[in-house]
Amino acid sequence: MDADQNPALLALDAAGIAHAVTRHGPVGSLAEAAAARGVQPGDIIKTLVVRRADDDFLFVLVPGNREISWPKLRALLGVNRISMPDAATAREVTGYERGTITPFGSTRAWPVVADQTVAGRTISLGAGEHGLAVTVAGSDVVRALDARLADVTDPLG
Repeated sequence: MDADQNPALLALDAAGIAHAVTRHGPVGSLAEAAAARGVQPGDIIKTLVVRRADDDFLFVLVPGNREISWPKLRALLGVNRISMPDAATAREVTGYERGTITPFGSTRAWPVVADQTVAGRTISLGAGEHGLAVTVAGSDVVRALDARLADVTDPLG
């Protein structure tokens, strides 16, 4: 896909967010992805799709070296049950394949929750296709997406 047709890059441009684009080959791990992007593993921000109810989803931005804390996220959202949709549903509700999902250019503008560690630093986000990422200011991402900053993750392991 050409950059001038990539929904994520178009959405970043439309939001006026300065970003650097990185293209890299296939990667098999977080460490490989970080090396290919020239960042630390914790600077890679995974975009996870979470289902609250039928046709009610949200994006959760999670640093690569952390994982969602389901109890913290449920408490923040005031719900007893949330889940991650299967790959086909995630693609249907975002327009992106799992592993390439980003809130930017998604087919629907779902609410965004960003782990509190996202703001105030430079991050790397997937950009809607395998081997394509953008390096951006986390605070710009939070602001552009009107993301809710909260402590919703725990260290991996």
